Amino acid sequence: MAQLSKEVLQEALVQRHGKENQEKFSQAVVGIAGLGGLGSNVAMYLTRLGVGKLILVDFDVVDISNLNRQNYFMADIGRPKTEALLPFLQSINPYLDYEIHTQRVTADNGISLFSECDVLVEAFDREDQKAMLTETILSQLPDMPLVGASGMAGADSGNKICVKKPFKSYYLCGDGTSDVSDGLGLMAPRVALCAAQQATMVMRLLIGETEV
Repeated sequence: MAQLSKEVLQEALVQRHGKENQEKFSQAVVGIAGLGGLGSNVAMYLTRLGVGKLILVDFDVVDISNLNRQNYFMADIGRPKTEALLPFLQSINPYLDYEIHTQRVTADNGISLFSECDVLVEAFDREDQKAMLTETILSQLPDMPLVGASGMAGADSGNKICVKKPFKSYYLCGDGTSDVSDGLGLMAPRVALCAAQQATMVMRLLIGETEV
């Protein structure tokens, strides 16, 4: 099948999302810190929305433990997640601007990596990384909406995964309690549900909806 032109694909997005909404998506810049079970799924959803520019940052490589819940394939094992995810996203929409950085996000480089973003998604696994990025963004870029996540492990009801707004520009998705350190597994449906909550909050923020 021949590749769709940019104009044809954009018109299809307008038909589904509405012209005003699609203009906002197309002009937006969204950063995603971490491209695991949360970030790789959020990136896929935002690509399908037609978000104009995605800044994708992760230092890690794909391994076999990722395949049960992340948007990677067996052929990707050993590749940096940034490089493995990029062609997948481009196969959905090749006309967006994808900026990848294969490096670890730190308190020193977080601002320079994400300063141009309209919204930033925190999609880390480790609590110390989550806390570092949250503190960095809320203290140095307090007006930038930050969409984080906490609690998606195990097989509890998906109804417990929700969105809260602890601070003015900070949105937290998840059940708030479940953790792999408690011996709970990470399974695709529940992780993807939390990622979809994050992507939905990003979508709503881009069209001017700021309440949960």
